Amino acid sequence: MPILPQFEPGENEGRRRFNGSTVWHQPSTLKANRKVRNSMLQDIYAELTWRGLLYQSTDEAGLSKWLLEKPRTVYAGFDPTADSLHVGSLLPLMMLRRFQRAGHRPIALVGGATGMIGDPSGKSAERNLLDTAALEQNIAGIKRQMLQLLDFDAGPYSAVLVNNYDWVGKFSYIEFLRDVGKNFPVNVMLGKDSVKSRLESEAGISYTEFSYMLLQAYDFVHLGREHGCELQIGGSDQWGNITAGIDLARRMDGRQVYGITCPLLTKSDGGKMGKTESGTVWLSSDRTSPYQFYQYWFNVDDADVSKCLRFLTECPREEIETLDAARLEKPQERASQKRLATALTELLHGPEGVAKAQRAAQILFGAEISSLSDAELGQIFADVPGVSLERGRLEAGLGLLDALVESGLAKSKGEARRAVTEGGVYLNNRRVESVDQLLGREQLASETTLVLRRGKKNYALVRFDR
Repeated sequence: MPILPQFEPGENEGRRRFNGSTVWHQPSTLKANRKVRNSMLQDIYAELTWRGLLYQSTDEAGLSKWLLEKPRTVYAGFDPTADSLHVGSLLPLMMLRRFQRAGHRPIALVGGATGMIGDPSGKSAERNLLDTAALEQNIAGIKRQMLQLLDFDAGPYSAVLVNNYDWVGKFSYIEFLRDVGKNFPVNVMLGKDSVKSRLESEAGISYTEFSYMLLQAYDFVHLGREHGCELQIGGSDQWGNITAGIDLARRMDGRQVYGITCPLLTKSDGGKMGKTESGTVWLSSDRTSPYQFYQYWFNVDDADVSKCLRFLTECPREEIETLDAARLEKPQERASQKRLATALTELLHGPEGVAKAQRAAQILFGAEISSLSDAELGQIFADVPGVSLERGRLEAGLGLLDALVESGLAKSKGEARRAVTEGGVYLNNRRVESVDQLLGREQLASETTLVLRRGKKNYALVRFDR
């Protein structure tokens, strides 16, 4: 991917690098622009503090002032273990977004090299190693999500997207040991919690995973040299890797760099957020539909929703505190959950994603169903039983009573007839008035499917072959 315009710090302030070329500009002009930008910097440290997003930092006393002195370059890394990030990855990605909105330049690093090894942090066993083709596919999917959340067209402080394979892949084994490994004391690695816990476990740790920390530490050194990066952020489980990078930058380049971690995204009962009975909640709509994504956040427990609003949304403090107060008085209205679900769904899937999700929710509460796709209908009624029938029966006109029996909503035509007569049968959430109703192509709710309902909650899908 092309390297975006970047300023290098130091005495050559007027030099700009673009796609490997060096262009000279008037330093006075750059300094003037920098002065304007400095006046627009927001107090990101205070923002992170009130939101509860500061878990650890390397210089608690000085970082707040340091971040207000001038725009800084900050990075977070993401391992491409799948072709989409998940809810747990949303927190550090939103941290990068907050830094950019506060006036700093974010770097999103995709671990094409480190992803081939796997981070031992927080893992009880070694990950399966991915091949090159799988990694490339995963990296492409993750890039699309980062482009949604970070601004890559904001001038010289635009977000930058990098893949650490681009520099790690150039090393020979001997070169890496000679140039990097000699600066990394083994006793430092052994002292990190992520390594200690695995050494003490039955699974142990392989030399491959043991090397992960060294590769990630060198990322910090490389980004400092090439992009002037001075701050790394990540989840609290990354503290050992971050401090290792800080130490390596000091040993190799004599540079002072910093680190900040945020809490992990967990529920009040200690479990990881972003897991459901059906699996992981992903950021990609191909893996988790906007409706499923919206519903996950709408169903967050009262004990967790305020934290989620602070950690993951850009809702201002006053709004969140108002929602907190309203939730105590009228928890049944779920105003906090509605705001959380709307804010995050719009952020990831746009206004159209919110509209689809809310329409799907209305359908489950009885709104009429029409003009949906098979995929959308399948997502809304994922747990609803169904029956598949030949298309020819629909073309000929299928009797409603037959459909009720074959779908399992009635045991016999007599029972189906009584249900219709009593007003308890619905077709695509519209009440059926006639027991002689015939079902044809015009009754389809999507390309191949119609929805039958008996009573308030008993649904069945009737699908017809194309």
